[in-house]
Amino acid sequence: MSIAMSVVLSSPRPHLSIPGIEGVRLNRSVFNSELFRKLSSVEGRRICRGVGVSATTFTFVNKCDHTVWPGILGKPDLGTSGFELKRGSTRTFDAPPGWSGRFWGRTGCQFDDSGHGNCATGDCGSGQVLCNGNGATPPATLAEFTLGSGSPDYYDVSLVDGYNLPMMVESSGGSGSCATTGCGADLNRRCPAELRVEGGDACQSACRAFGKPEFCCSGAFNSPAACAPSMYSEIFKNACPKSYSYAFDDATSTFTCTGADYTVTFCPSSSPSLKSLMESGPGSSVEQAAVATTSWIANLATGDSSRSKPFSPSNSAFFLSVTFILSYLVS
Repeated sequence: MSIAMSVVLSSPRPHLSIPGIEGVRLNRSVFNSELFRKLSSVEGRRICRGVGVSATTFTFVNKCDHTVWPGILGKPDLGTSGFELKRGSTRTFDAPPGWSGRFWGRTGCQFDDSGHGNCATGDCGSGQVLCNGNGATPPATLAEFTLGSGSPDYYDVSLVDGYNLPMMVESSGGSGSCATTGCGADLNRRCPAELRVEGGDACQSACRAFGKPEFCCSGAFNSPAACAPSMYSEIFKNACPKSYSYAFDDATSTFTCTGADYTVTFCPSSSPSLKSLMESGPGSSVEQAAVATTSWIANLATGDSSRSKPFSPSNSAFFLSVTFILSYLVS
């Protein structure tokens, strides 16, 4: 199951006194934001390196052609729970050992001068730029982390709660496999009609769209053996093979790295397959045919092919759609 859904801060570790920070014992159960602010200072980081403890730096990069408002949910507090990231800009935060949480991008936000408002996708329901302990309203692409303390970090990019924009996670300066992961594809263009959010700005998970236990891996399906990938999750997986496509997609979607810093990029460079898709343009007959046929295949697999039907063979778009689907599934 994806990290942020299953991982809670672990039990307290042995206390560690830190020279220069009097009266504080390093213990994850009491590692509060006040302590972390001390440790995040230049002097604090120097002291931490001296005792073998160092903060992890997260760098957020916005390569989208629009502003993104990242949201943060995790413990301990990182000093902010949401901020504006304009097109082409970056911002960094430090997180302490043992930090566990998630990041996501909000889009289509309208905030007034006092920071009050809401977002079209990824909204956290706080009515503010700051999320204040609230998570993203699905659908939203999530980057999830559990940082080690002298042990590996665990991280993933999850589409379990749906998708709203491309996101990539890259590590630097660490040891181990430290793979780059994420979803660089524009799934809003590939989203089956029955999963598409009105306006086409996000793509729901099958769990949220239909609420059935077999899609949500709940009830009698709450185990890896009982909950298999659905045709809908396979659409996500084919487009973004390193991302979580459903709750028990651990084997190919969770990654580890020790002692690394991380860059979270919104709208990373498109892959060749995505570029070829974009060449046809949004709303083109090729794209419409592909989405319609993909939806029909998914509905057929779930026993509801009557919901949408592929184009008639007499329609030239049908042949284009078949060609697209075959190339899409093997790419």
